[in-house]
Amino acid sequence: MQRSHLISIACSLVATVAAAQANGPTMAPINSGPNPYQTIEGWAKMPEGRVWGSTSAVAIDRDGQSIWVAERCGANSCATSTLDPILKFDPTGKLVKSFGAGLVGAPHGIFVDRENNVWAVDCSCLGGGARGGRGAAPAAGAAPAQPEGPPKGHQIYKFSADGKLLMTLGKAGGGRDAEYFTQPNAVLVAPNGDIFVAEGHSSRPDANGVPPTARVYKFSRDGKLIKTWGQWGKGPDDFDQPHALAMDSNSRPGATDSNCSTWSAMAFAAPGQNSASAAARMRSSRARSSSSARALKISCACE
Repeated sequence: MQRSHLISIACSLVATVAAAQANGPTMAPINSGPNPYQTIEGWAKMPEGRVWGSTSAVAIDRDGQSIWVAERCGANSCATSTLDPILKFDPTGKLVKSFGAGLVGAPHGIFVDRENNVWAVDCSCLGGGARGGRGAAPAAGAAPAQPEGPPKGHQIYKFSADGKLLMTLGKAGGGRDAEYFTQPNAVLVAPNGDIFVAEGHSSRPDANGVPPTARVYKFSRDGKLIKTWGQWGKGPDDFDQPHALAMDSNSRPGATDSNCSTWSAMAFAAPGQNSASAAARMRSSRARSSSSARALKISCACE
């Protein structure tokens, strides 16, 4: 097992409570508390001859013990691989299930819903360039650049726990605006079955000045698009690489930005509404809120 790949899991999300007043004092990061966790080296056991690739997607099975991982086929892409990128390990670290070969090219996110279905995000975000600008934005109205062969990637896949493909969201090969997605990053399924997707893996306009995509989608449980919100930018309600999604106990979704230089988290009182009582912005390890607020605290290890 290659330890460096295991610890390259990009971003972890934990819930916290922010109680700073508007324009109040900055909050120093709290890193001095005891760590109740222990690193167990070599826990997950890959098949003979297989090594870990880039890994940015981990989820807990509904049994509360088994672990699902979306791994990039021993490298940083599964585009030319015959390996299964979606892996399930039992509590002892034994690989008990795998699937997704030839379908998921660049897994970026994974989610297990209440019915134990497994959702995988194919970001197709390996176009080169440093993080914070990885992959230039395609021209307005154009699909992202594609390798030779049928269009693939930029999609969300819903699998049964046995690996049967149940649903696909998005146009193969991707697209902008009505022909979503362009470099999706995360998927989340609400308790009522609504599906949320965060899109956008670039932080810079293309050579023609066209901005990248950066928004959140909401779909019905059967995959019908309900609404979208957000855009790329630096304003308080804008996104810059919306990388992860979370939901609080009141079924309010939140999205996190990530470009390894600016961090932010937004919670929405209702989808698309970034309210003062439900939003927190975090930059350079500082947190502020306009009133007592639920917040999302982000920790990230840049590649």
